[in-house]
This record gives sequence, C-alpha cells and structure tokens, in this order.
Amino acid sequence: MNKHLKNLLLAATLSASAAPLLAGDIAIIVNPKNPATAMTSAQASQFFLGKSAMFTPVDQAESAPIRAEFYKKATDKDLSEVKAIWSKLVFTGKGTAPKELHSNADVKKAVAADPGAIGYIDKSAVDATVKVVTTLQ
Repeated sequence: MNKHLKNLLLAATLSASAAPLLAGDIAIIVNPKNPATAMTSAQASQFFLGKSAMFTPVDQAESAPIRAEFYKKATDKDLSEVKAIWSKLVFTGKGTAPKELHSNADVKKAVAADPGAIGYIDKSAVDATVKVVTTLQ
C-alpha cells in the first residue's frame, strides 16, 4: 500500500508540473513601434484568418502545440478549419498564408524586426523586444 501511495503522489506531482507546459498563457505580440496598444482576441484573429491585412501575421510551425491552442482560443477553430480558410484565400489570390516560424524565439525576432507584424508566443518568452497587445488564457 505504501508503494502504491508513493506512485500515486509521484504521478500527481508530474501531472501538475506538466500542466503549465500544455496550457500556458499565450501573448499576442507586435513590434514596440506599432501604435496598437491593446486588442481583443477577436480583433487579433482577423489577421490570422486573412480577414484584414492591416498587420502581417507570423505563425508558429504547424506541428507546434501552441499553434493549435492559439487558434482554438483566438478563433474557436481547429487547425484543419484554419488551413481550409487559407487554402481558399491563396487559391483565389485574395491572400498569402502567414509565414511559419519554428519557435517562440523565431516569432519574437520576426515581430521585433517588422513594425507591421503580429505574432503569438508563450507569455513566458515575452521581453522588451516586443509589445503584448492581448493575452489568451
């Protein structure tokens, strides 16, 4: 019984420590020179769904867990729905799919280099090189 209790406690501890990695806050970021100071997730989703060209969206890699979480929280769509939207826009010539980068650091660097860019990263990766306009929890 004592060994069973130890295993149960170990499993609970590991689960609790892994939870923040799977469901952390997502910061939607822009360049510090960008005049935007705040926006709703609905406003931000317009750029990532090709409904507005005011900002250039920078996406995480398709295989990155943060990407699926972002689209679910910001647009209430899964990745297959988002892919279908962009396929239609690209096919009809009405849009260019967001550039995909492979990490929080890459997205942050691209947004920091382009005043017209908008991206999303894990909130823990935010620093002074970018400005947070909203946070998804």
